[in-house]
Amino acid sequence: MTRPVRHTRAELDALVELVRAARPRLAVLTLGHGRDAASRAAVQAFAREWEAGGGQVLAVVDWPEQAASWLRPARRMTAGSPDGWVVAGAASGWAQMSRRLRHSTDWDPARTYGFAGLDDARVVELAGPGTLEGMRGVASDASTWEIGDPRDRPYRPSR
Repeated sequence: MTRPVRHTRAELDALVELVRAARPRLAVLTLGHGRDAASRAAVQAFAREWEAGGGQVLAVVDWPEQAASWLRPARRMTAGSPDGWVVAGAASGWAQMSRRLRHSTDWDPARTYGFAGLDDARVVELAGPGTLEGMRGVASDASTWEIGDPRDRPYRPSR
C-alpha cells in the first residue's frame, strides 16, 4: 500500500468547508490519523483551521498501520460523543480502524470526513461491505468523494 502524501491547500480548504456545510451542524470533532508524517500534518492543519473558525477539537487520536487490535484507539475516537470525525491515513490502517469502530463503538461513518489519502477504492474493499457507507471527503484537487451503499454505488471517486 502507498503511504499518504502531504495534503494540498485546496484539499484542506475544501475539507474544512465540506465539514462546515454538514447538516446537522458539526461543532465538536474528534480527529484521527495514521502515524505517518503526512497524515499527522494534515490533521494538525485541519485542527488549526477548524478552531480558528470557532469549532472545537475534542481529541486527536492516532492509530498504527498494523496491530493486534484497534480497540483502544477506537474507544478514544468515540469518547465524549463528538458531533463528527475527520481522518487522514493510509488505506490499510484506516480500513482496520474503521472496522473496529463500526463493530465496537457507536461511530457513524456518515458523520466522518476524510483527506485525499482515503480517496481510494481499496479502503472500501479492505474495510468490508457497509463499514464506511456514508463517509465523505475531498481529493487533493478539492473535488469531493463519497462512499455509498455497496448494493447501489460502493464508491464514488473524485475523478
